[in-house]
Amino acid sequence: MLTPSRDRGAAAVEFALVLPILLLLVLGIVEFGRAYHVQTTLSNAARDGVRVMALQDSASAAIAAAETSASPLNLASARITVTPTTGCSSALTGAGLASVTIEYPFSLVSGFFPIDAFTLTGKGTMRCFG
Repeated sequence: MLTPSRDRGAAAVEFALVLPILLLLVLGIVEFGRAYHVQTTLSNAARDGVRVMALQDSASAAIAAAETSASPLNLASARITVTPTTGCSSALTGAGLASVTIEYPFSLVSGFFPIDAFTLTGKGTMRCFG
């Protein structure tokens, strides 16, 4: 079936109008997926670190465990905070909780969205020797 000559090229024009919206949507999905992946990696690394802190009572071992667990992110140990810093045995007088907090600067890869770098945080808390 032949189309009239005045409708010729209409699909190309419609595609050109819809393409930027589709690309924006795909870029948004990719960036959100990356941010979600980094956030879950940080949460898992903090959980692994606090588990080592609660069981072994060693802040340096907890930092090493968190760094190993989040190895794809290339974490610096300065961004990992372990509390109590003196060990779980000194925390037994209080609540007896160990905590590991990891902060990671996250920036968008595409550079298309007008969002500056922001910090993602992963936190894990566990009862000492529990």
